[in-house]
Amino acid sequence: MTLEADILAAYPAEVTIAASQVAAALASSGEQAPRVLVVLDDDPTGTQSVANLPVLTRWEVEDFAWAFEHIAESNCGPAVYVLTNTRSLDPAEAATRNEEVVRNALAAASGKSANLRLGFVSRSDSTLRGHFPLEPDVIAATVEATTGETTDGVVLVPAFPDAGRVTIGGVHYMRGTGNDAGHLIPVAETEFAKDATFGFTNSGMAQYVEEKSQGRFPAASVIVLDLNVIRAGASTGDPAISAKAIADAIEPATGSTPIVADIVTENDLRALSLGLQEAERRGKKLLYRIGPPFVRARIGQEIREQLSGTEAYAGNTPSDAGGLIVVGSHVGVTTRQLKVLTEQHSAAHIVEIDVEKLLGEGAEDYLASTVDTVVAALHTGDVIVHTSRLLIKADDPAESLRIARTVSAAIVNVVNRTLKTFLPRFVIAKGGITSSDVAAHGLEIRHAIVRGPMLPGIVSLWEPVDGPAKGIPYIVFAGNVGDDESLAQVTKKLSSTF
Repeated sequence: MTLEADILAAYPAEVTIAASQVAAALASSGEQAPRVLVVLDDDPTGTQSVANLPVLTRWEVEDFAWAFEHIAESNCGPAVYVLTNTRSLDPAEAATRNEEVVRNALAAASGKSANLRLGFVSRSDSTLRGHFPLEPDVIAATVEATTGETTDGVVLVPAFPDAGRVTIGGVHYMRGTGNDAGHLIPVAETEFAKDATFGFTNSGMAQYVEEKSQGRFPAASVIVLDLNVIRAGASTGDPAISAKAIADAIEPATGSTPIVADIVTENDLRALSLGLQEAERRGKKLLYRIGPPFVRARIGQEIREQLSGTEAYAGNTPSDAGGLIVVGSHVGVTTRQLKVLTEQHSAAHIVEIDVEKLLGEGAEDYLASTVDTVVAALHTGDVIVHTSRLLIKADDPAESLRIARTVSAAIVNVVNRTLKTFLPRFVIAKGGITSSDVAAHGLEIRHAIVRGPMLPGIVSLWEPVDGPAKGIPYIVFAGNVGDDESLAQVTKKLSSTF
């Protein structure tokens, strides 16, 4: 570990840039048709940094048509999130899904009433877990096959400063907490790098690219936009200098060249956004592989203040029933958050789903009994449903993924059958795969609007606009964000008994 202040001492200070400057630059870009970012989100937690944007859990042409119409009518910002949930799929399935999304988005954008230009964003994990370089490869190939347009560069921006993930000197770090506060931990030294399916050994982003591409992109071929480039305008405070420096550095990119960006603050993200816009104005064709806050900065959206409990129910009358908190993630921070919640929320009824029983005979009877227990408890207060904390995994990554799917399917089954029997006051889903499956299948959400964060910069609230969950606040809570108190804090905002 190293002190963050010591590492940053070698670089210029950040350049202050307002979100409105990025938005104004987009508006004055001179493009003949509006440009909308289609964000292929490999789990639903990518929405935690944005507000008032449409979210799709299905991706037929008519779904994109609804989203594009909403963007035009509401002037919410030029981006739509598509919940692909590909982090829970094997590589072949993930590739097929990415291709379907891109083809259908392009078809909807070329319709007579749309006439849009699209940019494509592959949103993945700020701790580097996911199908890389597969997903950007498939997006680039599909765009070329459909439109003839080739991709010059793939811009990697995993940083998520709100959640303590920063990139400095081409190295990706996690900020320490507790006794380690003020220190930076290389991400390859964290529990996330040991992921059974998406593990990795390099914290240097260029080396990570080489590792994950199996040498197809050598580390030396990666363009690194370090803080000297991102903050090139520091001496004068002029963001135009930074934008030019970034665009100049990107100029050699061709054939999907990987481009890595240092990011420590929101101002860095906005400087990068202006530079990418300048590069695209010069004719560069770029795709993005990014963490949650990139889109907010790229479209010039202000940072939304955290929602209050009152705002969470705005436009809807909260029921007197208990809320449903569903916890599927097994990372350490989730287990600690669950412990704090159960200790503080003494009125909540706790239902543990035994993973070993899910994987054995009699699983269906066990699930039916669990649903009965949950429904009965919701009549009197909040219910915390969590999987047993012993993580069962196999040596084979595919088998580990199968086990994870089985567990997720059981959670979805419980949520859906509960919803059909008795409507909860709110639903919180903790964990990436968990929150995706609960949204699309447990709550049967097809279209939603992400209203904003429940905590500063993290944990998003969706308002379902269709399906049986319409009007019920749905909280998407990533497994790897927040401190030990965060889950309890969000629950307290929404609950009538906590």
